[in-house]
Formats: sequence, structure tokens, C-alpha cells
Amino acid sequence: MIRTVLLSSLLLTTSALAQEGLKEAVQADYEENLEALFIHFHENPELSFREFETAKRLASELEDLGYDVTTGVGQTGVVAVMENGEGPTVLVRADMDGLPVKEDTGLPYASTATQEDLDGEVKPVMHACGHDVHVTSLVGTARQLAERKEEWQGTVVLIAQPAEERISGARAMMEDGLYERFPKPDYALAFHVSADEPVGTLSVPLSATASSSDSVDIIVRGVGSHGASPHKGVDPVLVASQIVVSLQSLVSRTISPLDAGVITVGAIHGGTKHNIIPSEVHLQLTVRSDKPEVREQLLDGIDRVAEGVALSLGVPENLTPIVERSENETTPPTINDMALAEQVRTAFGDHFGQDIFYDEPRTGMGAEDFAYFVQEGTGVKGVYFSVGGTPKDEVENAPAHHSPFFKIQPEPSVTLGTEAMTVAVMELLAPEGEARSATGN
Repeated sequence: MIRTVLLSSLLLTTSALAQEGLKEAVQADYEENLEALFIHFHENPELSFREFETAKRLASELEDLGYDVTTGVGQTGVVAVMENGEGPTVLVRADMDGLPVKEDTGLPYASTATQEDLDGEVKPVMHACGHDVHVTSLVGTARQLAERKEEWQGTVVLIAQPAEERISGARAMMEDGLYERFPKPDYALAFHVSADEPVGTLSVPLSATASSSDSVDIIVRGVGSHGASPHKGVDPVLVASQIVVSLQSLVSRTISPLDAGVITVGAIHGGTKHNIIPSEVHLQLTVRSDKPEVREQLLDGIDRVAEGVALSLGVPENLTPIVERSENETTPPTINDMALAEQVRTAFGDHFGQDIFYDEPRTGMGAEDFAYFVQEGTGVKGVYFSVGGTPKDEVENAPAHHSPFFKIQPEPSVTLGTEAMTVAVMELLAPEGEARSATGN
């Protein structure tokens, strides 16, 4: 009995020392390498599918650490592979694109970059969603795994993904043969730094962690006429207005009140003059949901409402609205595998302690194309977690993601993101026979 107690005490002491060793190693790496790397990425953001220099720098960093690196996957994506004996394969993804936003944070390393986008327009560019944290932590995680190969067994696939902001990059990498050209993962992991969560905290949802997103365009057609003689035409402005209002009935009356759904009309374009009834009005919508079946209910309902409202207001059958779903900016919901999320959460709790968790409910229906790596049919189990990025006393008034004022605390965000991801990967690649949730440190 005494021997058992002493052995348990020794194991706990060893584990605690190992955990402290990882924390210290990540902190040292931040001071020596990662801080400068973060500042570089923040000062030099690039737009979706235009991440040429970002990809080049990441490829160089990962090659220097001994990874087998391939560039140009899904246009500008980077894939780095390290094999370390028999075992599972874990994919770690970081998104790397910035946004067409002019930074107004006042930070000494604020971006002043501009870049030509995919449409040929020159735009200001800013890391207004924390992707600079993600790619910096990817390098940090890569270093810790490379230096601790005796503590894990299997294969690590690190990817720097383009165009998450256009929810197009993950699909592009999959269509470019990510799971055929490289080791197919058993598990996929990613994290997002959050300005809505306090620094020093982690959030690990057990189910939906990001919503589906679909961009829908509706071209509402009518018969133009003089504004003083509306009876001689069919007013598409009136039709479009009624469609906008009626679309909300899809959320309130066609899906379960226990399910989440959003239809937002973000833009209305039509007409040229006060007294001219135009022939067309263009509506632009975003549609969000947390379940595939709800997603289809809403999208099918948009077709039905648009046509039904138009016919009810006298639009000829040959001029009913044209509804187009974007084939590019679209993603399914990101849903964590519950058992895997519980395993990762347990590993985090064992490593950091239970106070690390921030378990507040989601505050919106943001989308995330990590879903393509783990969606039904891939056979890949995934976990997407959050890392707090704002001091606790500033969370309530923190600038929103995508705002020109967006900023996070780099050091605690990068170091915790790196440490947590290292723990998660090593939990899943613990050598056969070793206790899980106590290794990876």
C-alpha cells in the first residue's frame, strides 16, 4: 500500500515537472522566435488565395524543423509532414489569410499593407481575425513536436490553409488531393483565437462549434415603368421588399424552435432614379445553421418564398426570381466529434487544470471551413477549439473580429495556443500502452 502511494506520488511529480517543462519551452521559444514571427505576419498580411509570401515563410520555417514540405496545395496552401513510427495520423490546420480592412488599432506593428485581390482591386489588408496567431502557433507546435519525438508515435500533418475568410480554401485543398497525396488523418485539430474570451482560457465545444454558411443571390425581376404609373408595370422593389420580410418566416415557422438558423439580407441593389420603377432588384443573403438538415430546409425555403411572393404580386411566370447559391463561398457546419472532444478536453484538464476552461455559450453563428476536413464521408474525426485572446476586464468591450480595431494579446494567445495544440496532438499520438491524458508534456 505504501509502495503504491509512493509510486502514484512519483508519477504525479514527474507529470507536473513535464508539464512545466513544456510551458517553459514554449515561453522560451516565444521570446527567441515566435514573437518576431508573429509581428512579421501581422505587419505583412495577405488576402485570400494571395498568401504568397506568408506561404513561403511558413514553408521555410517548417523545412528548417525537419518536416517534408509541399507548397501550392489548393493554390497557396502548405502541407508539412513528419513521420515518427507506427501510429495514428493527426492533422493540424492553421488558416493564414488576412482581410480587406484598413487597420486602426494604433499598435506599433500595425499593418499598412495593401494588395490586389482576386478581382484585381487594390485593398488595404489586415489580420483582423487572428490568423497571424494561428500560423505563428503552427510553427511553435511544429517545433515542440519535432523536439519531443521520443514522446509520441505516428504521423503529423501540418497545413497552412488559404482563403478561410472566403470559406473556400479548405475545399480547394481537398479538391487538390489533400487526403490522397498526403497521409490521410485519423484526427484533425484546429483552434481559433477569440477576442470574446479571456486570455489564459480554452473552450472545447462537444458538438457544433461553427455554423454552416451559404451566400445566396436573388435576382428579382419585374416590368419597369414610370414611378407615377406603377399600374403599368410590375414593381420589383415592392416584390423584393416583401421577399425580405417573408424570408424570416422560414426561421420562425418552418424549422424547429429548438434549432438555430439565420437568414440575413446583407445588400439590396436596384433602381437608378426617384421616379423610375426598375426592371430588376438584386438581393444578397447569408444563410446560417448548425445542422445539415436545417441548412437544406432554409435553402429550399428561399426558392419557395422567392417564387411564391413574386407570383402573388403579379410577376409573370417567365419573370419569377432567379435564385443562385454560390459554389465558392459555402461551407457545412463544423461539428466536433463528441468522444474526441471529450478526450482532448480531458487532456487539457489534466495538463492545465480545470480552471482553464471558458464554457460560455456561443454568441453568434460564425462560419468556419475546417468543416471540409472532417465532414461526414471523410471518416476523419475532428476537434476545433478556442483560445482566449483578450484580458478578462476588457472582454465585454473588446473590438469585434473583422473590425479595424481588432486586436488580441499576442504572447498569451500564441503561447497557450501552441502549448494546448502540442498537448492535444501528443494525447492522440501517445505511444501504445502509455496512459493517455498524462503525456504530451
